[in-house]
Amino acid sequence: MVDGWWTYIAIVVAGFLATDIWRWLGVLAGNRLDDDSEALYWVRAVATALVMAVTAKLIVFPTGTLADSPLWLRLGAAGIGFAVFLCAGRRVVVGVAVPIVLLVAGLWWLGR
Repeated sequence: MVDGWWTYIAIVVAGFLATDIWRWLGVLAGNRLDDDSEALYWVRAVATALVMAVTAKLIVFPTGTLADSPLWLRLGAAGIGFAVFLCAGRRVVVGVAVPIVLLVAGLWWLGR
C-alpha cells in the first residue's frame, strides 16, 4: 500500500477503538438498566444539560455565518422556536425547523 493510506487506516482504527467500543459497551450496560432508574434519570439530565450548553454557546458566541446575525435575532428565533415547540406538542422537527426558518428569514430581511 501507499504510505498515505496507512494514515487513514490508523485514523479509522483509532477512531473505532476510542468511540465505538464504548458505545457498544454502553448499549450492553444500558439494556440491563430499568427505564425508571435513578441512573438513567441522571444520564438524561446530563445529556440534556450538555445539549443546552452547546445551544446557548452557539446563540451567545456564534461562529461562521451565524456570527453575522444580531443577538436579538438569534435570541428571538430560539425563544419563538421553543414556544412553537411546546405548542406543537413537543415535536422536535418543529422545534428545529422554526428557528432555522426564522434565522434565514431574518438574515434575508437584514440583507446579510
